[in-house]
Amino acid sequence: MMIETERLILREYTLDDFDALYEIMSDAETMQHYPAPFDEARTRRWIEWNLDNYAKYGFGLWAVVLKETGEFIGDCGITIQNIDGESLPEIGYHIHKKYWRRGYAKEAAQAVRDWAFENTDYPSLYSYCKYTNEASYKTAEAIGMHFEKEYPDEVNKITHVSVIHRT
Repeated sequence: MMIETERLILREYTLDDFDALYEIMSDAETMQHYPAPFDEARTRRWIEWNLDNYAKYGFGLWAVVLKETGEFIGDCGITIQNIDGESLPEIGYHIHKKYWRRGYAKEAAQAVRDWAFENTDYPSLYSYCKYTNEASYKTAEAIGMHFEKEYPDEVNKITHVSVIHRT
């Protein structure tokens, strides 16, 4: 599977992506809205989880690379997540902090949204994050999602949920 946008390529993870992903997921600033940055074992499990998702669902989080250079700058894709007790399709993304505020998360998430509506039967797609992660829910809004709800949970204290419905 591969998705191309104007500036990006989204492709399936390989274990060769470990070092570049670990640089992102182990960074305290990038992971400030998670319970903790990822260690090496958690980063490996993240890649393995996505490889399992590809086999199980035909999708997962995909590696985001710059088309011009081939540099790995993050991930973006669709996963099935427990959102307020329901298993729902969620668009998620992580971009290396040196590439923040350049529109890469929006560009990747738009491509994933379009792919999901073209290749799945899901009537709606969701994005969720800790209520303090304004950058994440602003990215969701930038691809046409709107605020659905907030709910209390053990991990995030309060989780913010955005949604877009198939038109």
